[in-house]
Amino acid sequence: MEAMNEYPRRALLRSALLGVSGTAAGSLLSACTDSPADSPVATPAASAAAGSESRSAPVPSSSAGGTVLLAYFSRAGENYFNGGRRRLSVGNTEVVAGMISRLLGCDVHRIEAADPYPDDYDPTVARNVREQEANARPAIANPLRSIERYDTVLLGSPIWNVRAPMIMTTLVEGLDFAGKTVHPLTTYAMSGLGTTERDYAAACPGAKLGEGLAVRGEEVAGAGPAVEAWLRRIGLLTR
Repeated sequence: MEAMNEYPRRALLRSALLGVSGTAAGSLLSACTDSPADSPVATPAASAAAGSESRSAPVPSSSAGGTVLLAYFSRAGENYFNGGRRRLSVGNTEVVAGMISRLLGCDVHRIEAADPYPDDYDPTVARNVREQEANARPAIANPLRSIERYDTVLLGSPIWNVRAPMIMTTLVEGLDFAGKTVHPLTTYAMSGLGTTERDYAAACPGAKLGEGLAVRGEEVAGAGPAVEAWLRRIGLLTR
């Protein structure tokens, strides 16, 4: 689905809204694939978050010679899938995040909504519509305190109605990205990276926006080669 401010089209498109990485509403919320074999991230929630740091494993050198953080939001439950619905035990974005975590051994922070999104698809679509129209900043249950120690930040999310869920804006506006390199990572149904490159460029002043990766939600189970190739192109995987 395309821009939400096209009011006449909204009613027709809402039913197709959600679908993605297991998070929810978006350009069709980004398509879904139940891929338990590739699921959850090995090092789940939080590296410099609310007082607790995640286990820090050695990471390959980035082009800046520093460390890497993967911060992502993902929603399981009922998701869009090839025009229908499928219930996921692991969200699509989390599946891809798990691949990256295993390849890089980087620090990982899974973003948790203070008010969790519904398990069902249609209520999530409706909530996403409200949040986009209100330019809302949904609260994060486990906010990151700082990204000072990282040179490179991978921002992962589904695409809901052409853009990342508004909770990603909450995240980035609360951190100082000056001097960091940011790479968007999305799972989607129709809109690829959506507006993430433009949105993160505006919300992360002083950051360098690098090449992003978009993975179709229905295809996340087989995305390993594309993920690895991307990490090599952007200089994070060298071995």
